[in-house]
Amino acid sequence: MGIYYGLYTITRGFSYVIASMSLPLTMLFLIGIISRGYLLKFAVIGGFISLISTNALSSAGDASFLRLELKFQDLLVTTRITRIDYMLGLMLSYLFFSLPGIAVYAAIGVILNLFTAFRAFALFLIMLSLLISETSLAFIIAGIMKHIRNVWGIVSILSIIFSVIPPIFYPYTYLPKYALYALSISPATPGAVVAQGIFGMQPLNYVMLILLIAETGFYFVLGMNFIKWRES
Repeated sequence: MGIYYGLYTITRGFSYVIASMSLPLTMLFLIGIISRGYLLKFAVIGGFISLISTNALSSAGDASFLRLELKFQDLLVTTRITRIDYMLGLMLSYLFFSLPGIAVYAAIGVILNLFTAFRAFALFLIMLSLLISETSLAFIIAGIMKHIRNVWGIVSILSIIFSVIPPIFYPYTYLPKYALYALSISPATPGAVVAQGIFGMQPLNYVMLILLIAETGFYFVLGMNFIKWRES
């Protein structure tokens, strides 16, 4: 699944990769111009967060299509493949699909001298956590859906709510605490807050670090329970 939905999508339809990069790159351009470069580093680090979050969340469409239209999920139930294997397969596919965008942002980060070995490793762990939690959210959405026609609109709306409104492209200290914690329902919020702290752009918020870890586990367990694995 990782190869078919991830690597093959890149080779067969690179326009989809460009489309997935359009939002973070547009935000990078606009924020860089409007802030006259002041918030450029926030936009670069936010680009990593946004890219992983939106791509992983969009797997709700694929999960719904495979279950409702192709009945592919029902086929897997009869094999030795478990629901965890299925989730990890889609997670891996969207990680592969995100690699070109990650490479672009990594190059920009190197040019801006943002990375140290520790920061790069910490950012990798944050993105891995977001990949798990956001894909799990996608499975929750896909498990609720009864008709495929509803899922694409819902995913588009949630992508804006979860990946643009949270403090991904701007300092989290701009928000009052009640708004920050309200937006933390999206894993991208604690992910962005922790990333801003690790890169020294804002104070490191340890509460958000704990919340990021907790949400990753919580959404993963919840996502497994929302998969319509009929044999279970």
